Amino acid sequence: MASDMNGIRHAREVEGHLTWLDSFTSAALGVLAVASGIYTYLGVRGLLDEGGALSLFAAVAYSAAVSTGIFVFWSYLMRLLPAMRTAATRMWLVLSMVLGSAAIVAMSSWLNAAALAGSAAVEQHLARTVQDYQASLERVHEIALQGQALGLDVGRTRQGFQDLSQQEAGGELSGLAGRGAVFRVLTQKSNELAALEELIAAQEAPVAAAFAEGNAILSRMRALTVAPGPVTERGVEFSEESVRLAGVITQLRQLSVAPLVERAAQDLAESVVLPRLDAGDAGGQAAQQATITSLLEVLAQRAETLQAAAAEVLALPPAAEVVYTPISTADAVIRYAGNFAPSWAGAIAIDLLPAVLVLIVAVAQSAIRAGRDPAEAEDSMTVAELRAAVAALRQVDLSEKRDATAPAEAEKDPHPTPRVVE
Repeated sequence: MASDMNGIRHAREVEGHLTWLDSFTSAALGVLAVASGIYTYLGVRGLLDEGGALSLFAAVAYSAAVSTGIFVFWSYLMRLLPAMRTAATRMWLVLSMVLGSAAIVAMSSWLNAAALAGSAAVEQHLARTVQDYQASLERVHEIALQGQALGLDVGRTRQGFQDLSQQEAGGELSGLAGRGAVFRVLTQKSNELAALEELIAAQEAPVAAAFAEGNAILSRMRALTVAPGPVTERGVEFSEESVRLAGVITQLRQLSVAPLVERAAQDLAESVVLPRLDAGDAGGQAAQQATITSLLEVLAQRAETLQAAAAEVLALPPAAEVVYTPISTADAVIRYAGNFAPSWAGAIAIDLLPAVLVLIVAVAQSAIRAGRDPAEAEDSMTVAELRAAVAALRQVDLSEKRDATAPAEAEKDPHPTPRVVE
C-alpha cells in the first residue's frame, strides 16, 4: 500500500511538470519551425536563378510549407506517441516518426545546410578546382621540359656526325682525304640535326613564358577563392580565368617537341640523299660505297636511339583534363558534406530536435502510467477530487430525497403553488 501511494505521488509530480512544460511547448515548436523555415527560404533563394517577384513568392511559399509541416508533424507525435499503450501502436508511430524525419531532412535540412555553409562550400569547390588546375599545369610543364631535354640527345648525335665528317676530311674513314661523297653524307645529316636542335632550343622561351603566365592566372584564381564579396560574382570571374588557364595548358601541350623529335628520328635514316661517288678509280669508289653503307647502319642506330628517347617522353602519363563547372550552394554543400559536418549537424538538429522532446514526453507518460496502474482508482484521488466527489454525492442524495417527497406533497395539495428556486 505504501509503495502504491509513493507511485501515485510520483505520477502526480510528473504530471505537474508536464502540465507546466506543456504551457510553452507549442510556442517552442513554433520557434523551431519558423527558424527552420527562414534558413530554408535562404537556401531556396540560392537555388533560384531569377530574382523576380515570382521567385520571391515561390521561396516564401516553400519555406512556409516547411514550417507548417514541421510544426504539425511534431505536434501530432508529441500528443499521440506518449499516449500509446501497446507495443504495436508505438512501433507504428515510431516508424512514422522515422519516415517523417527523413522527409524533413529531404525537404528542409539540406537547404538549411546550404544557407549555413553554402558560400564556404562554393569557395571549397573553387579551391579544389585551383588545385586540379595547378596539378595539370605542372604536369604538362614537366612533360614539355622532358621534351626539351631531348635536345641534348639530338646535340650529341649531331656532334658525332660532325666529328665523323672531320675525320673523313682527313681521310680517316674511307681513306680518301677531302670532301667527297662520304663527307657530304655526314654533313647532310649533321645539318639536319643542327636545324632540329635549333628548333628545340627555340621552344624554351615559349615554354617558360606559358608556364609563367599559367602561374599568374593561378595566383589570381587563388585570390578569388578568398576575396570578399558575394561568391556568385567571384565565381563568374573565376570561370573567365579558368578559360584562360585552359588555353595556356593547351598551348604547353602543343609546345612539346617530343613528336617532332620522333618524326625527325624516323626521317634520319630513311631520307638519305646519296651523292655520286666521286673517287678517281674503282677502288676509291668501292671504299666510298663501303663507308657510306657503314654510315647508313650508324644512322639507323642513332635514329633508333632518338626515337626510343622521344617515345619515352610521349609515353608519359598526360596531364588530367580539368574543366571548371559552376556549382550552386546546395550542390556544393552536398558534394563537400564531409568538410562541413558541423553545419550539417546544426541544419539537421534544428529540424529533428523535437524528436528528443517526443521521447522525453513518452518516457514521462510511461512513468505516470507505471505509478498509477497498481493502485485502485479511489487511492489515486486527490483532496480536490475527493471534495468534488463528496459534493456530487450530496447532490445525488438531495435529488433522491426530493424525488421521494414529491408524490406525498402532490396528494396533500393537488394544486401546488409554484416555487421559485433562487
